[in-house]
Amino acid sequence: MALGKPNLAHHSCFNIGDEVEVTSADHSLRGTLFPAKIIARLCKTNKFVVEYKSLEATDVPLRESVDTVLLRPLPPPENDHTFHFGDEVDAFFSGGWWEGIITQVDEGPAYWVYFRFAKQEFHFQPSEMRPHREWINGTWLPPREVSLKTEANSSKARMNKFSKGTAVEVSSDEDGFQGAWFAATVINARGQDKYLVKYKSLRTEDDMDYLREEVDIQHIRPRPPNAVMIDSYDLNEEVEAFCNDGWWEGVISKVVKGSRYKVYFKGTKDEVEFQHSDLRPRQDWIEGTWVRASQALKF
Repeated sequence: MALGKPNLAHHSCFNIGDEVEVTSADHSLRGTLFPAKIIARLCKTNKFVVEYKSLEATDVPLRESVDTVLLRPLPPPENDHTFHFGDEVDAFFSGGWWEGIITQVDEGPAYWVYFRFAKQEFHFQPSEMRPHREWINGTWLPPREVSLKTEANSSKARMNKFSKGTAVEVSSDEDGFQGAWFAATVINARGQDKYLVKYKSLRTEDDMDYLREEVDIQHIRPRPPNAVMIDSYDLNEEVEAFCNDGWWEGVISKVVKGSRYKVYFKGTKDEVEFQHSDLRPRQDWIEGTWVRASQALKF
């Protein structure tokens, strides 16, 4: 949820006594959510006074006035959830829930979680973790659904920019192809939310021509810029690897000598070694702008 101009209509979402979670406007604390309770509303403003559950000020619970856009309800409990390597989770740490990714599963089980903001791993028990969820327009969504919804909304806004001949990349929801992007060229628009594209590397079954396909607007994006150059990648960094004619989203699971890396693909649960030249930084197309995955703010 982007931080924007206060909207007094948000007041109707929360009441005094509600249990909430509060994110921070501090860029260095992105991806954090602190449990709190609303104890008052500031008249003629878009702010509430909250009392934190786990943060203290001189041995008493910390109280603070916060803008409505920094509040969200408590997510629904998911007590029977099973965690796996590569899952996006929230882990309870220093009085709040911190967004991270599971990088190792130990016996017990117990888990190592990597926090992007700190570039460090910490050890957690299952009781200290929960699946990461986003609160979007009154609905709880997992990260992948948020990504698809954002792509769909921003894509519709730039519909006219995908003219005939535009170089694009196309994704698919088919089993085994999640997280992959394939280069294509727009042939023409089909109605309000579809395009006919011709792939650059995927061919027809008879191998006589390159494959043509009609795709929904939420599965298409411009070609990423080629100007981004990375000298080396770090452990747990999100990347895209060129494999099987497309760019596949993954995470660096091991840094190997000689500018080589092992990449873990969550969708297929495979780990494959690549040369540096076969990788590129993962970028997201958000509201008409390319944003590096590590730079995206998730409030």
